[in-house]
Amino acid sequence: MSLFNLGIKKWPSKNQWRQFLKVLSKKEKVLFFIFLSLALSSFIFLSANFYFKNTEIKPALGGIFVEGILVLSETDFPRFINPIYAPLRDIDQDLTEILFSGLMQYNEKGGIVPDLANCQIQEAGKTYECNLKKNIFWHDGNKLTADDVIFTIKIIQDPEYNSPLRINWLGVEIEKISDLGIRFKLKNPYSPFLENLTLKILPKHIWENISAANFRLSDYNLKPIGSGPYQFKELEKNESGSITSLTLIANPDYFGKKPNISKISFKFFEKEEDLIWAFQEKEIQGFSILDPEYYKFLKENEFCNYSLSLPRYFALFFNPEKSKVLAEKEVREALNYGTNKKEILEKVLANQGEIVDSPILPTIYDFSPPIKIYQFDLEKAKEILDRADFKEKEIGKREKTIKKEAEFQFKSDLKLNSQGKEVEELQKCLAKDPEIYPEGKVTGFFGNLTKEAVIRFQEKYAKDILEPWGFKKGTGLVRKTTRAKLNEICFEKPVEILPLSFSLVTVDQSFLIEIANLLKEQWQVLGAEIEIKTFDISTLEREVIKPRDYESLLFGQVLGSIPDPFPFWHSLQKRNPGLNLALYENKAVDKLLEDGRKMQNFEERAKIYEEFQNILIADAPVVFLCNPNYLYFVSKEVKGIETKIIVDPSKRFSGIENWYIKTRRVWK
Repeated sequence: MSLFNLGIKKWPSKNQWRQFLKVLSKKEKVLFFIFLSLALSSFIFLSANFYFKNTEIKPALGGIFVEGILVLSETDFPRFINPIYAPLRDIDQDLTEILFSGLMQYNEKGGIVPDLANCQIQEAGKTYECNLKKNIFWHDGNKLTADDVIFTIKIIQDPEYNSPLRINWLGVEIEKISDLGIRFKLKNPYSPFLENLTLKILPKHIWENISAANFRLSDYNLKPIGSGPYQFKELEKNESGSITSLTLIANPDYFGKKPNISKISFKFFEKEEDLIWAFQEKEIQGFSILDPEYYKFLKENEFCNYSLSLPRYFALFFNPEKSKVLAEKEVREALNYGTNKKEILEKVLANQGEIVDSPILPTIYDFSPPIKIYQFDLEKAKEILDRADFKEKEIGKREKTIKKEAEFQFKSDLKLNSQGKEVEELQKCLAKDPEIYPEGKVTGFFGNLTKEAVIRFQEKYAKDILEPWGFKKGTGLVRKTTRAKLNEICFEKPVEILPLSFSLVTVDQSFLIEIANLLKEQWQVLGAEIEIKTFDISTLEREVIKPRDYESLLFGQVLGSIPDPFPFWHSLQKRNPGLNLALYENKAVDKLLEDGRKMQNFEERAKIYEEFQNILIADAPVVFLCNPNYLYFVSKEVKGIETKIIVDPSKRFSGIENWYIKTRRVWK
């Protein structure tokens, strides 16, 4: 029989529930609410636990990212957001990186991967064939085709447009295969050519009717139309006409992964203090700095510091054509051993970087380290200078005494009836001693009086002149031993004092000046005197580097994703526009560099460049110093930044479509 049949209800009525608490004692009420709270807490905990275990955080669309940019002069403001001129300014490169696309692109690790196209290497590196992806559109809705690619490169190759990229495309033939296909033909195999294909492409339909004379003046340089993940929105200026901010929005028709962050703004600051303040007040979410000194102040604050590696190095380049001291290999070796690179890294760069010992950066390119490394060793450096006859004449100063050959030397056999310049000089020399040539006549004719004077000279210095031949009396003939003594007695050899001193030229940037002063201190211990000269970058490049007018130069060299030391160390690159700043010349190295840039196989290329580095380092034309990291500070609310290695500062935006600010939970 069921409870219902007995008239008993299984579940209390609403009225009975209302009476529930009234029938409970005070103690029972307390216990009831305790157990009720525990039950509810358990339910919430189990539900939440189930939810979090079965869901995951994913980036969500939305959010605004503001980048702070330091502008120290008018040249630092945006002017050419245009791929063919962008390399002239860092900010133009930054914006071009986000607004435009190339056939290939750099990924977060500095590698080269497809972007607009897939490219194949053919004919052992002499031909590159690229096929554009389908349905790629410009920001204005027009379709991107092979014609845009060909137009961009033809513009760069045309000298009337004066693009800084022209040198990269000299001798390259380009032909259209189809609406989406392009073929590049090279005269010789060139393994780094793949980097050329990272060039950002211009829209032909926008630029084709703009003349070369007006190309730099076009409004499209500041209101660009590209095909990248972001597109131009607006530009704001202050009353004086200076740009204060520039805003981009996500490209809804981007052919790749759609960006998460909906808007990116670039805000410009004329003082570093204002930039730092704006970051601390959360007016901006990201910025980069050149001076590592700021890292010491900023690293304790709440943000993410991305210390990015670049394929570059700073070094001191010696110019043997401008300095006799630096033309001596022993001096260059001693300066290498006398350089404390660890101290530079710690004191100047706050350990934000790496010590460099080779021009091919083995850690970045995965090459073997050099056989010879100049480890800091003061005693060895001093020993080398001593062997090279640079002696410490007074405390802290070394110099070398060089005896030179006299301007005139007796070289011919002279005898009775000889005449000419040598006879005249012989008579002048003999006349200096009245006991030898009392007559002192200078006629240029070798007569009896001169012969008698020669005999007296020979007998006076018989030990050096006559005895080696077994003679007792002079012969009056000026031959080998007589000539040697005459040259010793008659002409005092001039002496040149070569102090261990030279000038050091660098850019007027605080961290480079700090490095220069530290080198000066370190080398003073060796007895070297250094004069430091600084210039702004444009003056340095125009008046110092271009004519190679320096004794030593503290400067940086930026390499590519694919190593090619040829422009920096081949003897053909000693003069402008070459980048061989040490004026280095070695035939064996020239051959290796010529072969290396043709090799497509990495292992074969690695062997060549490792051999090159060992020869170069042994010749010591330079003191390799350091590779400072690129310091990029970003608010912790911005996530998804995976960049590790960049080939230039603008590549910090590689993978920007993966950055995100907002998040959401989704079921797994």
